Amino acid sequence: MNFKAYTESTGKRAAELAQKADKASKETGVNIVVAPQFTDLNKVVEAVDIPVFAQHIDPITPGAFTGQVQVDAVKEAGVMGTLINHSERQLKLADIDALVKLARQKDLVSCVCANNPAVSAAVACLQPDIVSIEPPELIGTGIAVSKAQPEVVTNTTQLVSKVNPDAVILCGAGISRGEDVSVALKLGTQGVLVASGIVKAKDPYTVLREFADATKL
Repeated sequence: MNFKAYTESTGKRAAELAQKADKASKETGVNIVVAPQFTDLNKVVEAVDIPVFAQHIDPITPGAFTGQVQVDAVKEAGVMGTLINHSERQLKLADIDALVKLARQKDLVSCVCANNPAVSAAVACLQPDIVSIEPPELIGTGIAVSKAQPEVVTNTTQLVSKVNPDAVILCGAGISRGEDVSVALKLGTQGVLVASGIVKAKDPYTVLREFADATKL
């Protein structure tokens, strides 16, 4: 679950939301990962037992890089992985390659986002741990990619599996109901990447449980 920079997932509320995800994960046995803002990483890591990811890292080494995110900093904060190339933080292929290698060197899980099947296959060649297909035009719309564009998901799973059979495949964009999660799994993914569908829900815990329970249908 990507917290993005929503008011509902900032500061104290970030830890509270993460604790709801932690509770849902423990109750259902379903793996749930949270990705809070950088300023909230420490408090979220301290508040939960589930994995915490960074939302982004930059391809830099320690040094004079004001405003950029250094991998050792998020590693020291206690994260277990990082998102790379989210549609709101897109990168050049060379930088994605560098970041996947950097994450591997630091024993962090790399989750690379892509906007279509061809790009998904290209980044899969870089051997990330996770590839997440997210058509940007559906992000935040409440229209699930698994329903609106099922061929995008199936084509992605086929292409990624050919070039990197070990990669976990997720799909995101518009996921807002448990049914969306069930459909995504039936199309060949191993999970979903979600943000506003949970973060901005009136009752995030109930939605988290609905999503987690849907993985067992």
